[in-house]
Amino acid sequence: MHQGIMKAWLESSHLSGANSTYVEEMYEAYQEDPQSVSADWQVVFDNLPPVNEASASAPEAAHSKVRDYFRSLALETRGKGASRVSDPELDAKQVKVLQLINAHRFRGHQNANLDPLGLWKRDEVKELNPAHHGLTSEDMEREFNTGSFAHGGETMKLGDIVHALKSTYCGSIGAEYMHITDTEEKRWIQQRLEPTLGKASFNSDEKLRILEGLNSAEGMEKYLGAKFPGAKRFSLEGGDSLVPMMREIIYRAGEAGTKEIVVGMAHRGRLNVLVNILGKRPAELFDEFAGKHADVNGSGDVKYHQGFSSDFETPGGNVHLALAFNPSHLEIVNPVVIGSVRARQDRRGCQDGLQVMPVTIHGDSAITGQGIVQETFNMSQARGFKVGGSIRIVVNNQVGFTTSHHADVRSTEYCTDIAKMVQAPIFHVNADDPEAVAFISQLAVDYRNQFKRDVVIDLVCYRRHGHNEADEPSATQPLMYSKIKKHPTPRKIYADKLIAEETVSANDVTGLVNTYRDSLDAGDCVVKEWRPMTLHTVDWTPFLNKEWDEDYDASLPIEKLKELADKLVDLPENHKLQSRVAKIYGDRKTMAAGEKMLDWGMAETLAYATILEDQKRVRITGQDSGRGTFFHRHAVLHNQNDATTYLPLRNVADEQGPIDITDSVLSEASVLAFEYGYATAEPGGLTIWEAQFGDFVNCAQVVIDQFLSSGEQKWGRLCGLTMLLPHGYEGQGPEHSSARLERFLQLCANHNMQVCVPSTPAQVYHMLRRQVVRPMRRPLVVMSPKSLLRHPLAVSSMEELADGQFHNVIGETDDLDPKQVDRVVFCSGKVYFELLEKRRKQEINNIAIVRIEQLYPFPEAEMKQVLEQYQHVKDFVWCQEEPQNQGAWYCSQHHFWANIPAGAQLTYAGREASAAPACGYPGLHLRQQESLLNSALKLSQ
Repeated sequence: MHQGIMKAWLESSHLSGANSTYVEEMYEAYQEDPQSVSADWQVVFDNLPPVNEASASAPEAAHSKVRDYFRSLALETRGKGASRVSDPELDAKQVKVLQLINAHRFRGHQNANLDPLGLWKRDEVKELNPAHHGLTSEDMEREFNTGSFAHGGETMKLGDIVHALKSTYCGSIGAEYMHITDTEEKRWIQQRLEPTLGKASFNSDEKLRILEGLNSAEGMEKYLGAKFPGAKRFSLEGGDSLVPMMREIIYRAGEAGTKEIVVGMAHRGRLNVLVNILGKRPAELFDEFAGKHADVNGSGDVKYHQGFSSDFETPGGNVHLALAFNPSHLEIVNPVVIGSVRARQDRRGCQDGLQVMPVTIHGDSAITGQGIVQETFNMSQARGFKVGGSIRIVVNNQVGFTTSHHADVRSTEYCTDIAKMVQAPIFHVNADDPEAVAFISQLAVDYRNQFKRDVVIDLVCYRRHGHNEADEPSATQPLMYSKIKKHPTPRKIYADKLIAEETVSANDVTGLVNTYRDSLDAGDCVVKEWRPMTLHTVDWTPFLNKEWDEDYDASLPIEKLKELADKLVDLPENHKLQSRVAKIYGDRKTMAAGEKMLDWGMAETLAYATILEDQKRVRITGQDSGRGTFFHRHAVLHNQNDATTYLPLRNVADEQGPIDITDSVLSEASVLAFEYGYATAEPGGLTIWEAQFGDFVNCAQVVIDQFLSSGEQKWGRLCGLTMLLPHGYEGQGPEHSSARLERFLQLCANHNMQVCVPSTPAQVYHMLRRQVVRPMRRPLVVMSPKSLLRHPLAVSSMEELADGQFHNVIGETDDLDPKQVDRVVFCSGKVYFELLEKRRKQEINNIAIVRIEQLYPFPEAEMKQVLEQYQHVKDFVWCQEEPQNQGAWYCSQHHFWANIPAGAQLTYAGREASAAPACGYPGLHLRQQESLLNSALKLSQ
């Protein structure tokens, strides 16, 4: 700041002369929190000189340098006759007032009235006591500057300031937001909390709406408890305010222009949300309790895992609601929900996230205990996964199953502290104060829409019953449940409040209870805002009731393929490629010209190009998906001069489908769950998740078990997600060889997914196209290659792509006389080429090799057709690289037995059973590999 401006500031204040102590203390307050001082002082301090004048990026000025700077200016000003008389003690107390304000913003939540049961034992925060700052009872009537405190005027009596601070920060709302580094966000929150003292002003209609929500929540649980005593329902009682909270969120979102809300939650309160928010007919729920179910295929699932969809009318327009299906792995649904939201936003062309909003509902023990929560938070601002922020609600009933002591369930003060990793604001709110709940619900929606970031609501409540209704909670929480038995319900507390203030009468309250119970008796929808679905944008109709053998035409004229190939290698002249990448694209140019056979990378990329040219979406994520872990794909090209990127696949047609290729965050579980959610909301295109090594997919086993393999049978939920899992034994050890093929095959049943091991570029081309062109949507699990990506024999012609199709089984390709064959070797994947090369080298002409490219659903008809010419053979062998207890041998041999001729024998050639997927010693690996090849080809060891 220019010296003249500083002088003018000092001359207009009471700081000239001897009051540098005041300035020092003011500056200390500023250093702790810039917002603790007024805007004028922020300008002064923001423009202080740095320690090193020559450095534009120098650190904050040293304290002594700031002090001396102000003293010199003050003395200079005083020498010109501008000195004014001031009270140093009062000036010092002014700073302490600002520090008191700041302390409440930082730590007021620690003394807030959050626990409805009053069981929390919290130490008094001394910084919240005026006496700690040297402020006395005599000071309470003095006027002080309020700095940036957004309540009252520029000055207020200290007593009024203290009252305002306590009301705002130590009432039913505990606001944690000072960990946020962005000043605009903090100031926005202060402007919403402080002017109203943390309270909203609701009219009588709005208060009645809140009461109706509580009445529905309580009425539903009591009705179920009476009608189905002892049945598991994971009651919401104690956390009843979740229902009016959800209603306020939906109303507020609708007013802002939101068209869809996707909700994910575990089982606590789920039945209540299904009936009282989404409008599921109570009669349908009662039938489920009674053990009735519709005659549909599949196993179904328990009622508190079921999803639902509906439209909800708000003054701003209808909002489509979707409650995601969820297994008992409590938090795993969160990235699924976010993925579904991203797909819906992409389809709508919504860049800011406003039109589709996620709401995830957590348990207090689960949000801290399960790592998938951290992974999902970590994705919240990542380029390929962000959705404009999520509203995260914690139903904090202060007990996890039977564990209530905080020291047993977490290492943090709050269960929500994990949200600080992404600087999300956290609003703790007492669930027995439903107006505070409604106020924070509205604020959360507004914050999310304003800043496109996550926001957390910690709904501090209790659990009136045990973990389930058959559980006896007092066995492990005697004091808590002694208190709960005497504690009135949230509905009773709020109804009494409204009666006392004459908003409603006692007869009105009784009428609400009776009317709701009558509605449940009738069995019809009890949500007056429910509307028939018209906003649902995902059309699964073309893919329903489709089977594996549905006819489809995936052929393309070779001229079209050549045209697309030319576009894939037509790069901007100024886009300088890295030398190895330039070599790859030089080869691709010769492939496009028909002068060279296609390799894996070119054929795969052509598959994507054909899908895009058909105006379908392609989405690929993985830790190295842009270039490919094994340096084969190079779909994203990095300019070596300026690091800009170019995607040839975005330039294959004037009008084409969108493509996103994202190098993902370093996670398997959350990213695979996200892509599953995306694929369930985007049936028309191709959604791919690629593991860096297939071995790492075991980090996402919950997603595979609970969603991919069983989602259709449990919930009727179709999904066309493709998983590329690099798999192959190249001597890289136990964690870089196996995608655990056996685990997928063990999960296969009821045609729930496809498991393929393609061995040629043409096969991967047709396999990927088939996943989109065929009108069936089920997961595709691919054991994709590593060294095979550049194998000289693993090449295909452009004609094979144009005229061919995916072959589930590939018979003998060498010119062998079938009559001379006395052994047939079955295999899949890379080992085929090793068998082929060894057979040719040894000039063996009596052993045929048959590749099984799709292990599930097993291709019975194609297998029989290939084996027609070998009906005389009695010796059949399955050869695999994996140990005997792994790979396809145990899970698929019944299929092999069923297809070989009667009286023939089937034997095994491969590694011995092993606890580890592969060995780590290169020499041992080579000996094992040589041994299994020799065994399959009847060569001496």
